[in-house]
Amino acid sequence: MREVAVIGVSMIKFGRYPDRDVSQLAAQAGHEALKDAGVQMKDIESLYSGNLYATSGSGQRILQQMGQTGIPVVNVANACATGSTAFREAYFAVASGAFDMVMALGSEQMGKQGLLGSRGDPATSLEGRVGSYMMPAVFGMAGMEHAKKYGTQQEHFALASVKNHFHSTQNPLAQYQKESPLDEVMNGRVIAYPNTLLMCCPTGDGAAAAILCSMDKARQYTTQPIKVAASVLTSDPYTDRDLTLPDINTLTRNAAAIAYKQAGIGPEDLSQVELHDCFATAELLHYENLGLCDEGMAGKHVASGAPWIGNKIPTKYQEDVAPFQDKSYKPKTTAVVNASGGLLSKGHPLGATGVANIAEIVWHLRGQAGNRQVEGSKVGMAHVIGLCSACTLNILVK
Repeated sequence: MREVAVIGVSMIKFGRYPDRDVSQLAAQAGHEALKDAGVQMKDIESLYSGNLYATSGSGQRILQQMGQTGIPVVNVANACATGSTAFREAYFAVASGAFDMVMALGSEQMGKQGLLGSRGDPATSLEGRVGSYMMPAVFGMAGMEHAKKYGTQQEHFALASVKNHFHSTQNPLAQYQKESPLDEVMNGRVIAYPNTLLMCCPTGDGAAAAILCSMDKARQYTTQPIKVAASVLTSDPYTDRDLTLPDINTLTRNAAAIAYKQAGIGPEDLSQVELHDCFATAELLHYENLGLCDEGMAGKHVASGAPWIGNKIPTKYQEDVAPFQDKSYKPKTTAVVNASGGLLSKGHPLGATGVANIAEIVWHLRGQAGNRQVEGSKVGMAHVIGLCSACTLNILVK
């Protein structure tokens, strides 16, 4: 397998685009990534297009907007991991030697899509058993399971929302760029306890793109190629837990173990993580799933300040956070989590999310993230989980 580098990335501002179609949004992201890489469409040998709602022929329609060069187009759909799966397919296309330079695209146009979810397998459906298979309920239940086992309080989950909304104010591409103090998060309308409205990600429209090529070729275009050190995709294994309740943890834990081994690093080596905070409860669960803290320590970890930019609680929030801090807690890693503002602020157009997370990591590794820059960033992880069931993990190094 050859070493693979990312030499160009882009992300359009997530939001609502009622006057444009998804192929136009994706084409814009694609052209911006080409410009960032310093290459042209004629240099791209294959296109991997991730889109969940308009998968059939979506990549071909995007290519019509960008310039039809006759290259192979692969359309990918894999729940919330759609874009990151397209990126992984692009990675393997280059690593295998099949192509020297390819493009991964993620796009989605969701508008004001309502609550996401489905009934699933009738044999194990949550409908009629515990009430809902809508995603807010699934992640609400997962949070309550953690609270029952470890005593995690609603405020601990809410702090992830406070953090990510604070980070978002420095990200001009985020759908929402507004701080949300703890009392505002806690007093919001309850969507699925313990998640209030400000602890749930918004839907919307968006697109992101990445240009990948062999490391040898990358050095022809840039002095700072970003190496893909690991690219992993997992699905749910069988477990003997109650199959009525979705297991959102095991496939991420399995992916993390594989990714760390592939990259030859551990959680302590990470500078930053863009993880799948579709709900605030999910962020804390994934702290533990990714090994950022020990089992049951997620509440203490977010309250310690470790995952915040600068690894400390901003002065304006110190009084609010103080009651939930454990001064004896020693962070396992100081990796900043969701410097972009996360899905809670950035938005979650499903097919675009995975590639957008990659773009965010690349900008930090290059030192191009502006006021939200994670200083000295050298190793970044991008994580996405899609129910049911897919998890992607990509580790990028400077």
